[in-house]
Amino acid sequence: MSSNDTSQLAGPDAHEGSSPIVVAVDGSADADRAVRWAADDAFRRRSPLRIVHVVERGPYDIHRFAAPERPDTMVMNGRKVLAEAEQTARKRQPSVEVSTELIEGNLTRTLCGQAAGAIAIVLGSRGLGGFAGALLGSVSTHVAGHAHGPVVVVRPGDEEVHREVVVGVDDSPQCEPALAYAFEQARLRGCALRAVHAWQLPVHAFAPEVSYDMDEIRQAQHRVVQERLAAWREKFSEVEVVEDVHSAHPVEALTSASTRADLVVVGSRGRGAVGSILLGSVSRGVLHHAHGPVAVVRS
Repeated sequence: MSSNDTSQLAGPDAHEGSSPIVVAVDGSADADRAVRWAADDAFRRRSPLRIVHVVERGPYDIHRFAAPERPDTMVMNGRKVLAEAEQTARKRQPSVEVSTELIEGNLTRTLCGQAAGAIAIVLGSRGLGGFAGALLGSVSTHVAGHAHGPVVVVRPGDEEVHREVVVGVDDSPQCEPALAYAFEQARLRGCALRAVHAWQLPVHAFAPEVSYDMDEIRQAQHRVVQERLAAWREKFSEVEVVEDVHSAHPVEALTSASTRADLVVVGSRGRGAVGSILLGSVSRGVLHHAHGPVAVVRS
């Protein structure tokens, strides 16, 4: 079952039928934070904002006997949550076109389905009810690992503007979608992009019989970043790029950089059969430890 509660306030630059930013809400403070982030992103992109609330019933919640003219408590609460979230979005960005949608179904499958045709799915880091108190567990892992498009998890923070976007860079082509999203975010925000590349010596490098030229290794790692960024720098010439290359664990390096970032963008290789494998250890680690919003972009 799906029902639409749709209301619109189109600004002069809104485009009817354009792809929306989708944000999931459940009435929690973290979901409210996600709405504000999504409204700002929609404003920057001149895109519509769709706010969704999912009613996920338990196996023993028998609702088919309820009178159709009398909505049950879960539906009534969902409509209240949507109305409050819509009010927050309109207060934050009055010119953004806003619609709301109440959907019955499985939470994770519904949110993954919402990704079709959306610019991004935005979620809070913790929630109530269907969000089960820890979105950074099964729900976020599943959505970030399976949704076809960027998934932004808005973690708690002071919401201070740092004017910097951080993106993780490695030597694989799978990071290209993350770079595309990060450069676009930096362009829209008019801020710098910090490209973080963290590298570690292989385990056998610490064996006494093996010698390495550390200067050569450092130069090679810098070349990895320069080659990966070359085409994007040309395409987004207006974006200031800071190359941040050093020896560290990728999760540690990205988490450290997140303290001065408005957004951290990481890629996901899209391999494996379950969410934890699809998401990857680096993406999952950054989601759990970053000091602010994190966007996971699947390859």
